[in-house]
Amino acid sequence: MGRVEPSAGRRGAGLVARLGFRTREQRAWAMYDWANSAVILTIGTAVFPIFFVDFSGAGLAEGVGLRRYAWASALSLLIVAPLAPILGAMADYGGRRKRFLAAFMAMGAAGAAGMLFLRQGDWLNAVLLFVVVTVGVQGSFVFYESLLPHIARGDEMDRVSTAGYALGYLGSSILLALQIAWIRNPALLGLPTGEGLDPDAASLPTRLAFLSVAVWWILFSLPLFYRVREPTPLLEPDERPRENPARIALQRLRETFRELRRYRQAFLMLIAFLIYNDGISTIIKLSAVYGDDIGLSTEALIIAIFVAQLVGIPFAFLFGGLAGRFGPKRSILAGLVVYMGVSICAYFLRTETQFLALAVVVGMVQGGTQALSRSLFASLIPRHKSSEFFGFWSVLEKFAGVAGPALFATVHGLTGESRQAILSIVAFFVVGALLLTRVDVQAGRAAALDADRDVRPIE
Repeated sequence: MGRVEPSAGRRGAGLVARLGFRTREQRAWAMYDWANSAVILTIGTAVFPIFFVDFSGAGLAEGVGLRRYAWASALSLLIVAPLAPILGAMADYGGRRKRFLAAFMAMGAAGAAGMLFLRQGDWLNAVLLFVVVTVGVQGSFVFYESLLPHIARGDEMDRVSTAGYALGYLGSSILLALQIAWIRNPALLGLPTGEGLDPDAASLPTRLAFLSVAVWWILFSLPLFYRVREPTPLLEPDERPRENPARIALQRLRETFRELRRYRQAFLMLIAFLIYNDGISTIIKLSAVYGDDIGLSTEALIIAIFVAQLVGIPFAFLFGGLAGRFGPKRSILAGLVVYMGVSICAYFLRTETQFLALAVVVGMVQGGTQALSRSLFASLIPRHKSSEFFGFWSVLEKFAGVAGPALFATVHGLTGESRQAILSIVAFFVVGALLLTRVDVQAGRAAALDADRDVRPIE
């Protein structure tokens, strides 16, 4: 008898598993990346920054709108940072990860919907709504990412994490394509078009794009809430059920600070991520306003960002495969080397074609580098304290998001030139990569497994 070939169904199931979607929970979890990436792309990167500088900041002196946007980015992250570990520890103890996630998502979606009512020159309300949206989406990440070690085995986390990023690129690209279509041709939505429109009518297609983000975010978050189970809360030896969650949260945070030597590798990974993610975050957040500042057209900027999203889809999956073969740490280091080259080339950037080429290169490494950072950290922490540790992760991620935009705004204010700020980002990648090389992944994973042996479920 000849060898029996596997059925098409089995081959398909094997491919789905290799891509990072083995279980229903994993697929539902990854859909939140599809949902929230629209916020990051439309409001955080492609559309709102240019809208803010050119429309909300109309009437401000040249360069002032750009600096106020950069400072608003920094402020919103400073609001989330101190709350993240406390709320994370409370969610771990009380089993409320999904509730906290829903609360932050609802707040951010309300802010995005409120952008529909912005008017020309109304920069203050635009800043306030942008801060609300950013706090909402960044706060939700703490609880979303803390679910990763609960829905994936240790050998699956790299692929599941990169699969989430790939879905995020795909979903946000689809919505951005639709938004570009009706912004360029408002008649598709039955809106007035042509010359001579007043500012409110001319800006309506763009403001509707912000409303669409709110609807998209809520709609595609539903699979996570319906399909992903809330992890069973676990008690440490000195804890009892039904105690004050805030008191337990502060107690756990104090213990974690005292026990950082036990989780030395996770802590070192945090510091490395803090530094190199500062560079990544700055490139993501300020690429559009940087291109606008050096004279590139709005259309070229949005197309380049859109292309980067499309490139990111297959390369996010590719990074999952690379991690399986070479390990997540080596794969991240490869991405950081590419980012060093991007920062240097951005300093010399002059044309729209060059900007597009750099966008393609960024798309090749952006999702994979960040996704593998998330999954590598998840493998170094105890599962029963995942929200707490991802709260610390969020704190350092937010401070990374503060330093880059703040540096950009400061250098631009002092020199009137944004190229110097872009070039300085190389240092973040170099120092972060050097620290990452010191992380002992096997020792860190062993410490995390040992910590989980001491806990018990709430009765």
